[in-house]
Amino acid sequence: MDFENILISDKEAVRTITINRPAKLNALNKQTIDDLSKAFIAAEEDKNIRAIILTGSGEKAFVAGADISEFAHYEKDQGEELSADGHKKLFNRVEQLGTPVIAAINGFALGGGLELAMSCHMRVASSKAKMGLPEVSLGVIPGYGGTQRLAQLVGKGRALEMISTAGMIGVVEAHQMGLVNHVVEPEVLMEKCVAIASSISRNSPTAIKAAIRAVNAQYAEGVDGYAVEIEAFGSCFDSEDFKEGTTAFLEKRKPQFSGE
Repeated sequence: MDFENILISDKEAVRTITINRPAKLNALNKQTIDDLSKAFIAAEEDKNIRAIILTGSGEKAFVAGADISEFAHYEKDQGEELSADGHKKLFNRVEQLGTPVIAAINGFALGGGLELAMSCHMRVASSKAKMGLPEVSLGVIPGYGGTQRLAQLVGKGRALEMISTAGMIGVVEAHQMGLVNHVVEPEVLMEKCVAIASSISRNSPTAIKAAIRAVNAQYAEGVDGYAVEIEAFGSCFDSEDFKEGTTAFLEKRKPQFSGE
């Protein structure tokens, strides 16, 4: 599958998706969002892929924001449609994906870029990365889930400060507040992400998918996360992965999970 603005590469059970608009600092335009949506659907459907790494091309940016030139002339209804379409096609899709997604934040992650990173299940940042939600400086607010996911990750007070000041933070502060899982030097960023992805790939895809669903349920309005956990836990007992995992444990060998 060929894409205009992203690159795809596979190594064993790990797929790397690279946003490839370096001249625009990998800014998200409609075409890139469409490309990413299709790429994530394809990765989820590929049973050989057990983990996904998402990063940006070049050394400057993961994603430096949305492509403002596309919506600078929009009015209210168009703005709502833009936000809703982005949620459905990409940001919610990534968050709800059953295959774990690791954001390799190699540079600026601003606006829609930080929102995309926050949609991923884990975040690893280069020591040179900078993060922020500068939307209020343009007279608008984060519209791709930023007001919700940032507060979930760092708390209400910190989220409102970051959004209201429109400022950038460095990786030390981002790590301290729980916005990123790890901070590493730029030259080992992908190595660290591959190590995490490889560790994930050795475990049961069925169980991991159930775990993602259960964790996400905590943040879904009107949903009892504990009830989802109970149901997801029980569903694992019907899987081939459960049979293989328990049998391998009793036989003192490494399991070979099929994801079924």
